[in-house]
Order: sequence, then C-alpha cells, then structure tokens
Amino acid sequence: MRWKIKEDGNKEQIAQLKKELLIPEIIAKLLVERGITTFDAAKNFFRPSIESLHNPFLMEDMEKAVDRVNEALDKGQRILIYGDYDVDGTTSVALMYSFLNRFTDNIEFYQPDRYTEGYGVSLKSIEYAHEKKTDLIIALDCGIKAVDKVEKANEYGIDFIICDHHRPAKVIPEALAILNPKKTTCSYPYDELCGCGIGLKLAQAIAITRDEDEEIWKELLDLVAIAIAADIVPMTGENRILAYHGLKRVNENPRIGIATILELAGKKVDLTINDLVFKLSPRINAAGRIASATKAVELLLSKDEASSKEWSKTINAHNDERRELDSVITEEALKMISEDADSKKSTVVFQKDWHKGVVGIVASRLIESYYKPTIVLCGNDGIATGSARSVKGFDVHDAIAQCSDLLERFGGHKYAAGLSLKIENVEAFRKRFEEVVSSTITKEQQTREIGIDGTLTTEDIKPSKQGDVFPKLYRLIEQFAPFGPGNMKPIFIMKDLYDNKGWSRIVGETHLKISAKQRGENLPLNGIAFGLGEKLTITENEKPFQAAFSLDKNYYNGRYTLQLMIKDIKRM
Repeated sequence: MRWKIKEDGNKEQIAQLKKELLIPEIIAKLLVERGITTFDAAKNFFRPSIESLHNPFLMEDMEKAVDRVNEALDKGQRILIYGDYDVDGTTSVALMYSFLNRFTDNIEFYQPDRYTEGYGVSLKSIEYAHEKKTDLIIALDCGIKAVDKVEKANEYGIDFIICDHHRPAKVIPEALAILNPKKTTCSYPYDELCGCGIGLKLAQAIAITRDEDEEIWKELLDLVAIAIAADIVPMTGENRILAYHGLKRVNENPRIGIATILELAGKKVDLTINDLVFKLSPRINAAGRIASATKAVELLLSKDEASSKEWSKTINAHNDERRELDSVITEEALKMISEDADSKKSTVVFQKDWHKGVVGIVASRLIESYYKPTIVLCGNDGIATGSARSVKGFDVHDAIAQCSDLLERFGGHKYAAGLSLKIENVEAFRKRFEEVVSSTITKEQQTREIGIDGTLTTEDIKPSKQGDVFPKLYRLIEQFAPFGPGNMKPIFIMKDLYDNKGWSRIVGETHLKISAKQRGENLPLNGIAFGLGEKLTITENEKPFQAAFSLDKNYYNGRYTLQLMIKDIKRM
C-alpha cells in the first residue's frame, strides 16, 4: 500500500479554529480538510440539524410530483410503488409505501425479480400495473433510463414519477416528473442523495402541502440512514444530516423488523454506520440476491414481532446461502484470472452458471486480491449480465460507456455499475474494456492508497486523567461521525513501535493482533489488523516498525477499551 500524507490546509484557518474551539491542532486540521473553517460551520458539523435540510421544492419537478401524488390520494386513485431489489431500493419502497399508506389503502408495492426482470423498471411491471388499473407509478432508485417502459406506461394512461439518483443518459424518459439532482437542468443544492433520500424529500414535500406534522417523515429517517450506508454515497451535506439522525433512531427506537434482524446479526447497541454496512445491509440485500426483495420490504414494514422474527430468520438463511455462493464463486474466479492477471490493467471474468445474485460481491472480492477495475459476468438465454466495481479515482461507469456499442444496457455510478450484453460479445467487450482502462487509468490508481491525516505519539492517546477510558482526542474524533466517503474516519501513523513482550500474534488464521509500545513509553498499545497476519514477521525480533491506523473502541467482557484499527504496517 502507498501511504499518502495529506497536505496541511490553510495554516491561518487551522490556527484560528484551534483558538476559537479550544481543540488540538490535529482536530482543527481535520475540520479544515473538510471545508469547515469557521466557528459556526464547526458547530453545524458537530451538531447536524434537521433544520439545515434544503427545501424539497428546490428540486426540479418536485411541485409536479407532489401535485400528482396529492391528486391520487384525494381521488382514491391506485398507486404502485416500484423499487430496485438492493438495499437502497427496498428501503425506498418501504419508506414511500409506509408514508402514503397513512393516506390511502389503494396502494401496493412491486419489486422486480433479479433473474426474470433484471435491474430497473421492467416491461412486465408495466403490464402488471395496467392489469391492476394503476393510475400512478412512483419508481424509486431506478427509472432514469427506462425510456421505453415509461413510454409504454404513457400509452396505457399511467402517470410516472421517477425518484432516481443514477446518472441520466442523453435521452431521459417522458415521465410526468423526474426527481433527480444529477439532471443537468436541476439546480438542487445537493446532488449526492441516494434513492431513498430522494424518496424522503418527496415525502417531506407532500407532508408540507398536506400540513402534516414533521414527525410523519422524520420517523422514516432510519430507513434513509440504512440506504446511505449501504449505497456508500458521500457522507457530506444532507446525507450526513440524514444519516446522523437516522442512526439515532436505529439506536434509540428501531422499528421491529430492524431490531429482529440486528438481534440475529448479534448487534443490539451502539450501532455505527459500519454496523449498518456490514451487519444489516448484507442481510437485507440477501433477500433480493437469493430469492425475492419483497421479503426485505415485508420485514421493514412489519409491525408484528412474531412475523418479523420469521421474516428475519428467512432472510438470515438467505444471507448464509449468499456467503457460501460468494466464497465458491470467488475461488473459481481467482483461478481463472491468476495466469495473466499481472499483464492486464482490468479484470473481466465470465462463467455462464455463476449465481447472478452475488456477482457484485465477487467483483469486490477480486479487487481485494487484484487491485484493478473488475467486471464479473454470468449468463442466461444468450445474455451475459453482471456487475462492475472500481478502484479509487477510476470511473468504471465512464469506461463501460465507451464500450456501449457492444452492450444491451448499462447504468450505475463512478465506482459501481451493472451491464448486460450478448454472450457472443463478451470476448470483444473484454478486449475493448481492457483497451479503455489501459489508456485512461493512472499509475496512482493502480496502487492501493492510504490517506494519512497526521502523526501521533503515545502522549496523544493517553487518557487525560485517571479513570478515563478514552483520551480527549478520541472523543473529539468520534464527534466527526457518521463516517463515510467525503468524511472518512481519520487515519494516523505512529512510528518507533516495538512488539510488547512478544504478545503480538495471529488470530483467526489471517488477522494480526498487536500489542506494542512506542520507544521510550510504557503505555501498551493494543490493535487489530484484519487480513494482515502475514505481517507478523515485521513486528518480531524487537525490530522497530510503524503502523497506519484509526482510533476505535473495543467491547470485550463487559468493558470498553481503546483499540488501534490497523490498516497497514511497515518496517522503519
């Protein structure tokens, strides 16, 4: 890994913040890095306020969308809520359904089948809506590229509202309203909302026009926090405000479905965004990967503890099956690419019989071994479908777009995308994609990078007084949470470390448990380095080493302790 020390920001601004806030210089530096340069900005950052959310009517087409939904509610028209089968999609559907269900019973939701309908709005769903005499479809987390599907809905006299955050193509659907801050014509102040976040803005706007209490949409913030975490959108601006308050709701008053699935995951208190990403989201996702995303929506909507537990058990079983498939397919894919991996700048693997529900996860796993833009494809009925994942800084969506003449369809984000193509075009696509990546990827993008925020010493992380568990520095950094892209947990380095009496060891086969001391200090420093067991030799034989880490807390045997979450270790 390449360690990149972040440049110091404006020294005058850092000094001023340090003085005004009475904080350590490193904390002032972290704030300036995030564009926070005044006392008031720091106050708003550390205490995110719901009042700081933008007016939803600043979003293009919001008034049209709200008027049409209110018309449907007032006239008792039939509404269909449609959403993708991932976490963002299922939470979006649960949010919009539970919100509108307060005003009408003439409403249902529809989740596409990953295997028979694929990603996005399907023609099958339009036919279903027509058969059910649907008047209005609200599509969430998808729809921005559903030109032909919306055209078919229009032919049937079904109005369409799209709430999407994916990049629009040159031609957009002729829907009644399109809520998408990424539209070039939309001047909404924040364009990084996830699909569920845009759904919340629609609910907020409807509540305003119907003179409803704010609590009617605030109680949905837990769903938005889960979507923000799972979709890995920037943890900045409105996303950070929504995640902050949504996480509080998950911790203080979780809905029944979330509480039961977390209980099965072995996590009940002090949930962080990381817990939503690694404990909760995979289980919600597993429903759509292995069976039907409808199960996940039913769980999120459940108000009965007994049925909620049954849904949770089913979804947890799907997650166990997903893990097994993920492991087997990853091993097969690694064997396929091992021979010529070093000669290529990209990875494209295809196996007809792989399970469609886990190819995205497998792509991420392959990047862990071979750090390069990766696409994993499987096939059915002459069509290969799959998922792409990318490395830091490289726009895989743009690279795929440059191969669009070989594709049936594609869409997604900078770092994650989906695509489909004829199986006969797979080899041509593999070559073209490699040509595009080779000609555009930089040397820096081909190496894992750790951004280092500063250097610490043992003195910086000593408890400030006897009886304290955590130092002041840690307590201040925790107030930067929730963490995510654009507001990552700070990473520091510490030098001149030595193994503490040989207590460092490998645990769980691949992980490194470290006990160390800094030269000239007596305070033992305990840390965990996941997947870095092979680096035990660096810490042995009383040789000095340095570590890159974030500050974390560890809960064991009923007590909390400070722990270094180690990202990498190097010899001095």
